[in-house]
Amino acid sequence: MHKQLDRIIAQCPYKVHVIVEDYKTNEIVWKIRAEKIFSSASIIKVPILIAILAHLQKTNGSLNQVFKIAPENMVDFSVITEQKQIRATLHELLLWMTITSDNTATNVCIDLLGMDAFNDYFNEIGLHNTRVQRKMMDFERQKLGFDNVTTAQDMQQLFRKIYRGTLLTSEWNAVALDILSKQRSHESLKRYIADDVKMAHKTGGLDTVDHDTGIVFLEVRDYFIGVFITEVTDNDKARQTIGAISKIVYEHFTKQEEGTD
Repeated sequence: MHKQLDRIIAQCPYKVHVIVEDYKTNEIVWKIRAEKIFSSASIIKVPILIAILAHLQKTNGSLNQVFKIAPENMVDFSVITEQKQIRATLHELLLWMTITSDNTATNVCIDLLGMDAFNDYFNEIGLHNTRVQRKMMDFERQKLGFDNVTTAQDMQQLFRKIYRGTLLTSEWNAVALDILSKQRSHESLKRYIADDVKMAHKTGGLDTVDHDTGIVFLEVRDYFIGVFITEVTDNDKARQTIGAISKIVYEHFTKQEEGTD
């Protein structure tokens, strides 16, 4: 596996950040550039999801509470915007934010707690290089140097806590896993995997980045994989690279399950 990954990464014209963890052994089996900070794009929505669920758990809140959608939070590339919704339940917002990367839903969610509260929570749970500093599609603020950022290592640590259920009660953690397992974008980690494999994951992409990260559930051996590509000039090529890396890792773990590796 390592030689194959080395070859793919060496051939990729972009910066590739990868981290893979075996949940059976708790071992990091592969990583490169895991501590480098980069633009998170939409994978920032995973820690936002967990922070809101933690807030609901702490305050005995409900997923059924309804929020108005302010016009200033309406942005393109959103199923909520397309439907001209003016209100939505919190469950709808969290679901669309995650499974279709809905940016309007995300902006409403950011207003729910505020950026400072999110960043305090991220720091509290050990995500020291993860920050939300702008709303979705706010490229003016991005030009001023305020971007949403993370690292491969932060994402690995977050998903480990989700997998182990150490951040939320079993009830709220089940909500998180259910939402992440409904992901509708399969152009990266699942790209070259023919099997109907279950993943709880999140994608993220901008013109210069492509990411996909999450948990892969196998029969007896689950694992985490995060592939994050920066300095991208061709998004489809970047997604092909993520797919190729994911397939190699998947075949490595499935062979171990079969006892042939």
